[in-house]
Amino acid sequence: MSSISTSLGIAEKRLRLITKYLRLVEDGILVSILLAMILLAGFDILARTLFGGGVAWIAPLLKVMVLWVGLLGALLATRTREHIAIDIVARVAPLTLRQILLVITSLFSAVVCLIIAWYSQQFVHFSKEFGDIAFARLPAWPFQSIIPICFLLMGLRFLMQSVIAGLLIFKPMLPSLFPRRKSQ
Repeated sequence: MSSISTSLGIAEKRLRLITKYLRLVEDGILVSILLAMILLAGFDILARTLFGGGVAWIAPLLKVMVLWVGLLGALLATRTREHIAIDIVARVAPLTLRQILLVITSLFSAVVCLIIAWYSQQFVHFSKEFGDIAFARLPAWPFQSIIPICFLLMGLRFLMQSVIAGLLIFKPMLPSLFPRRKSQ
Protein backbone atom coordinates (compact mmCIF):
# COMPACT_ATOMS: atom_id res chain seq x y z
CA MET A 1 0.00 0.00 0.00
CA SER A 2 1.48 3.35 -1.01
CA SER A 3 1.84 6.30 1.35
CA ILE A 4 -0.75 8.20 -0.71
CA SER A 5 -3.31 5.43 -0.21
CA THR A 6 -2.51 5.30 3.50
CA SER A 7 -2.89 9.08 3.81
CA LEU A 8 -6.22 8.94 1.99
CA GLY A 9 -7.39 6.18 4.32
CA ILE A 10 -6.48 8.23 7.38
CA ALA A 11 -8.16 11.33 5.95
CA GLU A 12 -11.28 9.31 5.17
CA LYS A 13 -11.41 7.98 8.75
CA ARG A 14 -11.05 11.50 10.16
CA LEU A 15 -13.80 12.81 7.87
CA ARG A 16 -16.08 10.00 9.04
CA LEU A 17 -15.37 10.79 12.71
CA ILE A 18 -16.05 14.51 12.21
CA THR A 19 -19.24 13.64 10.32
CA LYS A 20 -20.36 11.35 13.16
CA TYR A 21 -20.05 14.11 15.75
CA LEU A 22 -21.73 16.67 13.49
CA ARG A 23 -24.65 14.27 13.06
CA LEU A 24 -25.02 13.90 16.82
CA VAL A 25 -25.07 17.69 17.30
CA GLU A 26 -27.56 18.21 14.45
CA ASP A 27 -29.85 15.46 15.72
CA GLY A 28 -29.70 16.79 19.27
CA ILE A 29 -30.58 20.33 18.23
CA LEU A 30 -33.39 19.18 15.94
CA VAL A 31 -34.92 16.88 18.55
CA SER A 32 -34.64 19.57 21.24
CA ILE A 33 -36.40 22.16 19.10
CA LEU A 34 -39.14 19.71 18.11
CA LEU A 35 -39.69 18.76 21.74
CA ALA A 36 -39.78 22.42 22.78
CA MET A 37 -42.29 23.16 19.99
CA ILE A 38 -44.58 20.35 21.15
CA LEU A 39 -44.37 21.45 24.79
CA LEU A 40 -44.92 25.15 24.00
CA ALA A 41 -47.84 24.47 21.66
CA GLY A 42 -49.41 22.14 24.22
CA PHE A 43 -48.96 24.70 27.00
CA ASP A 44 -50.45 27.44 24.82
CA ILE A 45 -53.48 25.27 24.03
CA LEU A 46 -53.98 24.49 27.71
CA ALA A 47 -53.61 28.15 28.67
CA ARG A 48 -56.20 29.19 26.08
CA THR A 49 -58.59 26.48 27.20
CA LEU A 50 -58.19 26.89 30.94
CA PHE A 51 -57.47 30.60 31.31
CA GLY A 52 -59.17 32.07 28.25
CA GLY A 53 -55.95 33.26 26.61
CA GLY A 54 -52.52 32.04 25.67
CA VAL A 55 -49.08 33.44 26.24
CA ALA A 56 -48.43 36.29 23.79
CA TRP A 57 -44.90 35.33 22.81
CA ILE A 58 -45.47 31.59 22.19
CA ALA A 59 -47.08 31.90 18.73
CA PRO A 60 -44.28 34.08 17.25
CA LEU A 61 -41.65 31.87 18.88
CA LEU A 62 -43.26 28.79 17.31
CA LYS A 63 -43.05 30.50 13.91
CA VAL A 64 -39.33 31.05 14.42
CA MET A 65 -38.93 27.46 15.55
CA VAL A 66 -40.66 26.26 12.37
CA LEU A 67 -38.00 28.16 10.38
CA TRP A 68 -35.27 26.51 12.44
CA VAL A 69 -36.78 23.02 12.09
CA GLY A 70 -37.22 23.51 8.33
CA LEU A 71 -33.61 24.58 7.79
CA LEU A 72 -32.22 21.94 10.12
CA GLY A 73 -34.38 19.38 8.29
CA ALA A 74 -32.89 20.54 4.99
CA LEU A 75 -29.43 20.16 6.53
CA LEU A 76 -30.34 16.66 7.64
CA ALA A 77 -31.64 15.85 4.14
CA THR A 78 -28.30 16.86 2.61
CA ARG A 79 -26.55 14.63 5.13
CA THR A 80 -28.39 11.55 3.92
CA ARG A 81 -28.69 12.74 0.30
CA GLU A 82 -32.47 12.64 0.58
CA HIS A 83 -32.91 16.20 -0.61
CA ILE A 84 -34.82 17.13 -3.72
CA ALA A 85 -32.72 16.25 -6.74
CA ILE A 86 -33.21 15.79 -10.46
CA ASP A 87 -31.21 12.67 -11.13
CA ILE A 88 -32.80 11.05 -14.17
CA VAL A 89 -29.45 10.63 -15.95
CA ALA A 90 -27.71 9.42 -12.79
CA ARG A 91 -30.18 6.55 -12.42
CA VAL A 92 -29.34 5.02 -15.79
CA ALA A 93 -25.70 6.04 -16.13
CA PRO A 94 -22.79 3.69 -15.45
CA LEU A 95 -21.09 3.92 -12.05
CA THR A 96 -18.14 6.11 -13.11
CA LEU A 97 -20.40 8.58 -14.89
CA ARG A 98 -22.70 8.65 -11.83
CA GLN A 99 -19.71 9.49 -9.63
CA ILE A 100 -18.63 12.27 -12.03
CA LEU A 101 -22.18 13.65 -12.08
CA LEU A 102 -22.26 13.51 -8.27
CA VAL A 103 -19.03 15.55 -8.14
CA ILE A 104 -20.43 18.15 -10.54
CA THR A 105 -23.88 18.44 -8.95
CA SER A 106 -22.44 18.50 -5.44
CA LEU A 107 -20.01 21.26 -6.42
CA PHE A 108 -22.84 23.25 -8.01
CA SER A 109 -25.02 22.78 -4.94
CA ALA A 110 -22.13 23.82 -2.69
CA VAL A 111 -21.62 27.03 -4.67
CA VAL A 112 -25.35 27.87 -4.56
CA CYS A 113 -25.59 27.19 -0.80
CA LEU A 114 -22.45 29.22 -0.08
CA ILE A 115 -23.78 32.16 -2.11
CA ILE A 116 -27.07 31.99 -0.18
CA ALA A 117 -25.10 31.79 3.07
CA TRP A 118 -23.14 34.90 2.12
CA TYR A 119 -26.18 36.99 1.24
CA SER A 120 -28.23 35.74 4.17
CA GLN A 121 -25.47 36.70 6.60
CA GLN A 122 -25.63 40.18 5.11
CA PHE A 123 -29.41 40.12 5.67
CA VAL A 124 -28.87 39.14 9.31
CA HIS A 125 -26.23 41.86 9.68
CA PHE A 126 -28.63 44.49 8.31
CA SER A 127 -31.38 43.20 10.60
CA LYS A 128 -29.04 43.68 13.56
CA GLU A 129 -27.91 47.09 12.31
CA PHE A 130 -31.48 48.36 11.86
CA GLY A 131 -32.64 46.92 15.18
CA ASP A 132 -35.39 44.64 13.85
CA ILE A 133 -37.54 43.16 16.62
CA ALA A 134 -38.83 39.58 16.42
CA PHE A 135 -41.24 39.52 19.38
CA ALA A 136 -41.34 40.45 23.07
CA ARG A 137 -38.73 43.17 22.42
CA LEU A 138 -36.18 40.56 21.40
CA PRO A 139 -33.96 41.36 18.42
CA ALA A 140 -34.68 39.37 15.27
CA TRP A 141 -31.09 38.75 14.18
CA PRO A 142 -30.28 35.88 16.61
CA PHE A 143 -33.34 34.00 15.40
CA GLN A 144 -32.47 34.71 11.75
CA SER A 145 -28.87 33.58 12.21
CA ILE A 146 -29.92 29.99 11.49
CA ILE A 147 -30.31 30.90 7.81
CA PRO A 148 -26.64 31.63 7.02
CA ILE A 149 -25.45 28.94 9.44
CA CYS A 150 -27.51 26.17 7.82
CA PHE A 151 -26.70 27.23 4.28
CA LEU A 152 -22.99 27.41 5.16
CA LEU A 153 -23.13 23.92 6.65
CA MET A 154 -25.10 22.60 3.66
CA GLY A 155 -22.53 24.15 1.32
CA LEU A 156 -19.67 22.56 3.25
CA ARG A 157 -21.51 19.24 3.33
CA PHE A 158 -22.02 19.34 -0.47
CA LEU A 159 -18.35 20.24 -0.86
CA MET A 160 -17.34 17.25 1.30
CA GLN A 161 -19.64 14.97 -0.69
CA SER A 162 -18.02 16.22 -3.88
CA VAL A 163 -14.50 15.58 -2.56
CA ILE A 164 -15.43 12.10 -1.33
CA ALA A 165 -17.08 11.25 -4.67
CA GLY A 166 -13.99 12.56 -6.48
CA LEU A 167 -11.71 10.43 -4.31
CA LEU A 168 -13.83 7.37 -5.09
CA ILE A 169 -13.34 8.04 -8.81
CA PHE A 170 -9.56 8.24 -8.54
CA LYS A 171 -9.00 5.68 -5.78
CA PRO A 172 -8.69 2.70 -8.18
CA MET A 173 -6.14 4.66 -10.23
CA LEU A 174 -3.90 5.63 -7.29
CA PRO A 175 -1.47 2.69 -7.46
CA SER A 176 -0.77 3.34 -11.14
CA LEU A 177 -0.52 7.13 -10.65
CA PHE A 178 1.86 6.84 -7.71
CA PRO A 179 3.86 3.61 -8.04
CA ARG A 180 5.74 2.39 -4.99
CA ARG A 181 9.42 3.01 -5.00
CA LYS A 182 11.50 -0.04 -4.50
CA SER A 183 13.89 0.17 -1.59
CA GLN A 184 17.47 -0.32 -2.48
